[in-house]
Amino acid sequence: MKKTKRFSAPVRSRTWKAAVFWVWLAAQRRPQILAYLNEYLGVTKEILASTAPVNPAQVFRFAAGCEEKACRHFDGAKCQLATRIVQILPAVAEALPACLIRPTCRWYQQEGRAACMRCPQVVTERFEPPEDYKRAALGDMAGDAV
Repeated sequence: MKKTKRFSAPVRSRTWKAAVFWVWLAAQRRPQILAYLNEYLGVTKEILASTAPVNPAQVFRFAAGCEEKACRHFDGAKCQLATRIVQILPAVAEALPACLIRPTCRWYQQEGRAACMRCPQVVTERFEPPEDYKRAALGDMAGDAV
């Protein structure tokens, strides 16, 4: 019996099954500064509390197992979020970032380097996102978001 490969994905949720794989060092600066971690940082109550009063999703980028059919972005074969990100958002990295999740990342396996070059700008909670960002994140539902 062939074992199915389990993909990971950059995730919105900061569940206990998730791990931190990059950290914003200066999210409010322009250009923004982020650091990819050399090893996973498990999600604990202490890690989440360490960002107070800021929401952890504004400081950390989380990765967890791809939820496939349980995710609204998954169409049964592909992650449509990754597809829209590559189609709509500009590349922001000049070189392929060193990333812990790349070997199992659904976005990378599906979209290749193009996803990695855009990944640093994708954050869970963004205040007043531009229209293209909303379209990439929400797809057809972007028009409903205000």
